[in-house]
Amino acid sequence: MENKHWWQQVVVYQVYPRSFKDSNGDGIGDLKGITSKLDYLKKLGIGAIWLSPVYKSPNDDNGYDIADYRGIMDEFGTMEDMDNLIAEAKKRNIRIVMDLVVNHTSDENKWFVEAKKGKDNPYRDYYVWADPAADGGAPNDLQSTFSGTAWQYDPASNQYYLHLFSKKMPDLNWQNPKVRHEVYDMMNYWIDKGIGGFRMDVIDLIGKVPNKKITGNGPRLHEYLQEMNKNTFHGKDLLTVGETWGATPEIAKLYSDPRRNELGMVFQFEHVGLDEQPGKSKWDLKPFDVEDLKRIFAKWQNELDNDGWNSLFWNNHDLPRIVSRWGNDKEYRVQSAKMLAILLHMLKGTPYIFQGEEIGMTNRTVKDISEVSDIESRNMYKERLAEGYDPKDLIHSINVKGRDNARTPMQWDESVNGGFSSGTPWIPVNPNYKQINVQDALVDNNSIFYTYQKLIQLRKDNPIIVWGDFELLKTDKEVFAYERHYQGESWLIVNNFSNNEHVLHLPDIKPGEMIIQNYDAEIKSLDNLTLKPWQSFVVKVVG
Repeated sequence: MENKHWWQQVVVYQVYPRSFKDSNGDGIGDLKGITSKLDYLKKLGIGAIWLSPVYKSPNDDNGYDIADYRGIMDEFGTMEDMDNLIAEAKKRNIRIVMDLVVNHTSDENKWFVEAKKGKDNPYRDYYVWADPAADGGAPNDLQSTFSGTAWQYDPASNQYYLHLFSKKMPDLNWQNPKVRHEVYDMMNYWIDKGIGGFRMDVIDLIGKVPNKKITGNGPRLHEYLQEMNKNTFHGKDLLTVGETWGATPEIAKLYSDPRRNELGMVFQFEHVGLDEQPGKSKWDLKPFDVEDLKRIFAKWQNELDNDGWNSLFWNNHDLPRIVSRWGNDKEYRVQSAKMLAILLHMLKGTPYIFQGEEIGMTNRTVKDISEVSDIESRNMYKERLAEGYDPKDLIHSINVKGRDNARTPMQWDESVNGGFSSGTPWIPVNPNYKQINVQDALVDNNSIFYTYQKLIQLRKDNPIIVWGDFELLKTDKEVFAYERHYQGESWLIVNNFSNNEHVLHLPDIKPGEMIIQNYDAEIKSLDNLTLKPWQSFVVKVVG
């Protein structure tokens, strides 16, 4: 697999534009704001920015409902600002990866506005329409990810259209070749502007067959992706990553085996469900077990091996902050954030950092539903309240898992609103910004930021991190230890994933040079070594 690509050797930083940096005081982050912080990202050492959607959108779901794929959202700026961001990033060896949302559009997209005009409109077949069931109701019982039926009635034509997400986000009909080629033309428009690739939103849904109730991994999915590859990014060495919620390693290889000419890699989410009750929703919580995480990470490291490529991530705009979720954001915030960083960044694959993760930003706690802005959380609250759930339990679930946790503004300094905006932010800043911010992180040589910076540099300097084999070691349940092996060299990575001390017994491994650690410890032997809470270190193995 060592036909090496730039995107296998860099770290990607996800920017959620609305919450990153506001340049004009309207409370909403924007493109000029991102451009103003490129030197900060260069200092961190990243090679690409994955930009959450910046296209024209009515913002029913924070930009994932696109009204014009070739326009920029007014709140974020202009196409000139976008071109400038791409150019300024390029000067710093940073590529801009666009978010490609082509499972659905906004209902305000001109294609859908036309499609609604009648069954004989040339755009009608750009979307998925169906006649009512015999009783006049929805064609079948497909459900929307955002609660309720996935079908919306259109009285003018006496038909229903499909929306696997919000009813303002109708699904595109990928069985129509015209739709596919519209998408490829649009992708080439952005490739010609000099972007570095695409992150593909819910791409596993484009092969859906709604009348058979097939949504993910439909029968023609891979045919569509191969056609997309051929018509757009083939031979251009762009980063392409698919968001694939249901993927197994076997399915991931179909997407990312280089011989298949589909995508570079996928986001798989198997580890993301580890604090959820099996078979229930993300809101039904259960305690997190480190053994499960070890098993899943080892599976993905070993089974993809050289027939695919892993994306490595703890956080994104849909997930709670990892230091609050599986670390300890109170007594051991710094140590646990560094441990989580070291554990992930020493694995094989392309790591992704979500804005603020590199300074250890935490979840923001709310007291009641009036403080929640996320559509998914609000819908769940309303639905479950009607079913008789205790409001206290629902707010607890939202505090643990709600999407607002990731979307609070970036904390730049101690000034008002954390330096994010001189106006009123679209969503409140986490009140802990005076303790946790970029300005303080940069002046503290032991900050979480410098651990991330060093991990990124280590990946650039050491092929063992990029290409080495992975081996999970047998240890205590809460200790996650593994080795990487490459061309006769071995590194040992040890992580105490808990608030407790643990004794490590690895008598057959001789520790050599210390590569990186989160405590200042001298490690001479691995036989009966007492690990401090959240301790993490990487050493070269001697012999």
